[in-house]
Amino acid sequence: MQVHSTIAGLRAALKDAGRVSFVPTMGNLHEGHIALMHQAQPLGDCLVSSLFVNRLQFGPKEDFGTYPRTFEADCEKMAAAGVAHLFAPDEKEMYPTPQAYHVQPDPAQADILEGEFRPGFFRGVATVVMKLFAIVQPQVAVFGKKDYQQLMIIRNMVREFALPIEIVAGETVRAEDGLALSSRNGYLSAAERAEAPRLYRALEAVRQGVRGGERDLARLEQGAMAELRASGWIPQYVAVRKQLDLQLPAAHDSGLVVLGAALLGSTRLIDNLEV
Repeated sequence: MQVHSTIAGLRAALKDAGRVSFVPTMGNLHEGHIALMHQAQPLGDCLVSSLFVNRLQFGPKEDFGTYPRTFEADCEKMAAAGVAHLFAPDEKEMYPTPQAYHVQPDPAQADILEGEFRPGFFRGVATVVMKLFAIVQPQVAVFGKKDYQQLMIIRNMVREFALPIEIVAGETVRAEDGLALSSRNGYLSAAERAEAPRLYRALEAVRQGVRGGERDLARLEQGAMAELRASGWIPQYVAVRKQLDLQLPAAHDSGLVVLGAALLGSTRLIDNLEV
């Protein structure tokens, strides 16, 4: 695996690479990231990944400064997963001057759910992903369903800007007890880790309710939040939405997803399940 810290170096290396598949990351890799790389590898001639902790998507009180940096271990995992080229710039390379131009997603899609609790998050995500797409110029990119709203926004951004990139979704990888793998799971204490799968179970109960014909979605959502609250969580949202745009569903809509976010101690966990 070749590691490139500059845009010029990466572009030179990819000059004759053929069809490029791409998996962007912020590092601190787990099996969910590796599964995306395995999924992406046969989709192109050359698998590229990136490792960059993007300041633009962190709020002033979020964990940019303490987000785990595990570069050496990440490189070993990427090489084993078949990554041919890793783009690992520093901030000066990605943002040589303060980023004055931004991609602002539709507020109807970006200011709800995650966007309500993390203002500006999706502007930061969309901006860095657009810049990475311009640098890497892949033909296909793989993003996980674990960050469902992010996946939806990136898909819509690519479509509206007519970017020649196929966006492929990767399934969420879970521990045996159902907990979705996340880089932030490492923040959990042993007791919190034992409790953490409750979020998955609460969303699964909502999903089964919808599949069983329950039409009072607010009752299902409120019940899940009450269960979490009773177990010491601070729930932020549990919501049944349309997969396409995460808007409220009509009475007989299909293609739904249930999403949730909650604080367990000081750690914020998110998850979702397609219905």
